[in-house]
Amino acid sequence: MTVADQPAILIVDDVPENLRLLTAMLQQAGCMVRAAISGKRALSAIKRAPPSLILLDIRMPDMDGFEVCEQLKRDITTQDIPVIFISALNETDDKIHAFAAGGVDFVTKPFHEQEVLARVKTHLELRRQKLELVDNYRRLKELEQLRDSLTHMLVHDMATPLWALDGHLQMLEMDSAKSLSRAERNNLAEARAGTKRLRQMTDEMLLVSKLEAGKLTLNLEACDLVALARKAIAPSGRVELAVAAPTMIVKLDRELIARVLQNLLGNACKFSPENGRAQLSLTLAEGQLRVAVTDAGPGIAPEFHQRIFEKYGQVTIGSGCRGTGLGLPFCKLAVEAHGGRIGVDSQLGRGSTFWFTLKG
Repeated sequence: MTVADQPAILIVDDVPENLRLLTAMLQQAGCMVRAAISGKRALSAIKRAPPSLILLDIRMPDMDGFEVCEQLKRDITTQDIPVIFISALNETDDKIHAFAAGGVDFVTKPFHEQEVLARVKTHLELRRQKLELVDNYRRLKELEQLRDSLTHMLVHDMATPLWALDGHLQMLEMDSAKSLSRAERNNLAEARAGTKRLRQMTDEMLLVSKLEAGKLTLNLEACDLVALARKAIAPSGRVELAVAAPTMIVKLDRELIARVLQNLLGNACKFSPENGRAQLSLTLAEGQLRVAVTDAGPGIAPEFHQRIFEKYGQVTIGSGCRGTGLGLPFCKLAVEAHGGRIGVDSQLGRGSTFWFTLKG
């Protein structure tokens, strides 16, 4: 074992014989050991060089072990250091106080060497695993940030050529409408529809990035949500509208909420059978507007109800269909930017109701 690999243990005890015994035992086990004979000296030593683990006595003259541990747990730089209390106190209340102060274990004096070593080894390993987990999480977040940055750059660069492609397809459609066969016109229409969908996806990805970074300023204006809903359902012809009032005026970003409605309605039509109809309902209760889109689809298992709102959180729906991994996360960010909430009520085989609320 190299010096860098050796765990550093701090023993805090005002009895020299206890310090000598514990130091010899831990050094023989391959640990680097420091000692402090009081609580104040221990805090000073920890501040200079935080140890891997602390063995802490309770009864000490200037500051007891409970107070030392409580101070360590209040400091963000030392709160994760495991503290094992080692004391002659053996009442249940003492042990409860020790754990309430932040200790991870309690050894009663007189102690058995093998018991102390076993407990020290266990908590050092738990600390090692925790630090490794924290480091892995940090690296994962860095990789996610890199992925998001690369994705944002690619999508940003794709936007201009997609607009150009759509424009040329539109001109071709207008100029060659009479000279093309029906099959060719259908192919051209599908190409335009696909290009339009790609443009929508790139727009959503850029909006998601802005919403996540808090860089999107909402363009709030008084808007009739009923009129917005009627406009959103018009293209499909498969959605029934149920409203609690002929008009519902709410302050919102018209473009963002329109996109939310389009996403939810598009999913409802996509996952409903061809002869099935979806419903869009608007209700008002306790000063909140509730918008709900109900479909006749296969439903979503409860364990996926949260995951579908996560970015790239694709799940299996029905017999193999999968979500895009982007539309619902966009809806969540857009609704929450308005101070609202979003969720889903669904059971397998019974369809789904996606809902969100806005302040009325």
